[in-house]
Amino acid sequence: MSAARILEVDALDFDFVDRAWPFAEAEAERIAEHWRARLAAQPKLYNGRVLLLARHTLVSRPAGAALAGEYIEVDYAAFLAWRDFDFPGPAVANCFAMAALVGADGGFLVGEMAPHTANAGAIYFPAGTPDADDVFAGKVDLKASALRELAEETGVAAGEATVAPDWIVVYAPPRIACMKIVRLAEPADVAKARIESFLAAEPEAELSAMHIVRAPADLDRARAPAFMADFFDYVFAQRSVG
Repeated sequence: MSAARILEVDALDFDFVDRAWPFAEAEAERIAEHWRARLAAQPKLYNGRVLLLARHTLVSRPAGAALAGEYIEVDYAAFLAWRDFDFPGPAVANCFAMAALVGADGGFLVGEMAPHTANAGAIYFPAGTPDADDVFAGKVDLKASALRELAEETGVAAGEATVAPDWIVVYAPPRIACMKIVRLAEPADVAKARIESFLAAEPEAELSAMHIVRAPADLDRARAPAFMADFFDYVFAQRSVG
């Protein structure tokens, strides 16, 4: 996987196209075997349909830079196998949006994935692989995806937060994390308590706990994906400059 670049972009412009994924067709038997093994270990996994970025480019526009491209729809089992097989085959990317939740005092809130999820124990912002619910009139709306996942995973509605207009993209294909800053009116510790109360009341909560990050050293890097560390290194460096 290539070293991450941090891109500040004003817009994401993604089309949805109805096209088959050669990897899924060529590796159907191995994907099915892999899925059976994953399901035996985590019976609550669900083989739904998700979106993968089939091609993309960074374009310059009068209003600023934009990340553009085309998504295709694939089985989650195929996506998971592709990820677990270390991203083989022709270039596609797992391009997803995350709600970078931050309290009024500047503390970021990250979630710990619950034991029944595919990424059990991992620590990152509320997020999810985009799916058909994020497609509107042929366009894939990653802002809608980020805010939907935020509400589902934490109970925080978009209307109670200030959502930044632009994106901070941690660009390390085949993984592209598109971060949308979502700022709450309450301090991080108050928000943490509120969200954890929400989680406790949810029988199948995707998150098991929340953690506050006030400096890069607060992130448990052993359990957080590299793109989270890259994001926090960048954001807190920007704060120190500002």
